[in-house]
Amino acid sequence: MLLYDSPVSGNCYKVRLLLAHLGIPYERRTVDVVDRSNRRELLGELNPSLRVPTLVLDDGRPLGESNAILCYFGEGTLFVPADKYERAQMFQWLFYEQYELEPALAVLRFWDTYSGRPDGLSGERREELTKAGHRVLATLDRHLRDREFLVGDGLTLADISLYAYTHVAHEGGWDVDGYPAVRTWLNRVAAEPGHVPIDA
Repeated sequence: MLLYDSPVSGNCYKVRLLLAHLGIPYERRTVDVVDRSNRRELLGELNPSLRVPTLVLDDGRPLGESNAILCYFGEGTLFVPADKYERAQMFQWLFYEQYELEPALAVLRFWDTYSGRPDGLSGERREELTKAGHRVLATLDRHLRDREFLVGDGLTLADISLYAYTHVAHEGGWDVDGYPAVRTWLNRVAAEPGHVPIDA
């Protein structure tokens, strides 16, 4: 199994994190997240969006989109709730991650830390993303105030997915110390058996 991967991408990291929890071996091919000039040549036959992560299964079938990959490997494991309602809640958070969290936390983090052009964002756009990130962190903080995990009583794909970019929010300028329930949750996820850091 081959994972087209970026070491700094939260979307790629969430796949590596789940595979580590499940003890599934795989090969990695690093893809540059800044220089996209060879993406069509590299991924054109595998993933129409030309994005990483892209996974090629042992039988040659490709699969793209990080949360879809999580669902593929999570099926039938403890990371997907057996209860129908809790499973739907897990999907709710997976959609939230891609529609709300990732567009805020990941975009500003990329520009500031990895693009090589931190001044590439207008002041207005930066302010918009910063506010969006605070809204996301506040939403998570409220939700996690009285619970240990996002859904149910244990770690699910929802936690793995949202952890990926939330735990590096500081690289985009957000301080999670202002969100104590989020900070506690991040520490709890990181303490789970099988956890690996983003730079592993």
